Amino acid sequence: MALPASYDPAPIPAVQQIKILIAGGFGVGKTTFVSTVSEIRPLRTEERLTAEGVGVDDLNGIENKTATTVAMDFGRITLDDAVVYLFGTPGQERFWFMWDDLLRGAFGAVVLVDTRRLEHSFAAVDFFEKRGTPFVVGANCFDGRQTHSPQAIRDALDLVDSTVPVLMLDARERASARDVMLTLMDRLIARADAAAV
Repeated sequence: MALPASYDPAPIPAVQQIKILIAGGFGVGKTTFVSTVSEIRPLRTEERLTAEGVGVDDLNGIENKTATTVAMDFGRITLDDAVVYLFGTPGQERFWFMWDDLLRGAFGAVVLVDTRRLEHSFAAVDFFEKRGTPFVVGANCFDGRQTHSPQAIRDALDLVDSTVPVLMLDARERASARDVMLTLMDRLIARADAAAV
């Protein structure tokens, strides 16, 4: 069937595609975070921890961990006028070489930290600060409570930008993880608005 000569299809609205990294040290909850907020079943590249990792992987404080991300996690969130793609980075030092490739095209990042093992987060914070990538810090409350204030965490991380939000969250709870994502999106929008002036 031929379309009438006067047929004028409505324009298809452009959908913004936004790439966000979920980063942090080994065992801070990146895979859990992506799984919690993703609307699709996330792609995971996890492998079991084995005896070969003894002495290589620092399991201090996360002795019950049985698997680790070896490439990335991938999830998606669809908004009214945008699709947000989530890329969870591997946390072990031997896989950090992938971070630059994962960062390519990203608008910003969520840096997850575990205050019981804060030293595992310094490299992630440094990575985004050196590259000028906007990010927020999410302190994952593994035991259901957090004994450190956001200001104490900010001071311990020695954040270069005093406006970087430091938020408490439970990566297992959708509303908590969503609030961290919304804070990052607000930060990205404010940055874009400032650049447009």
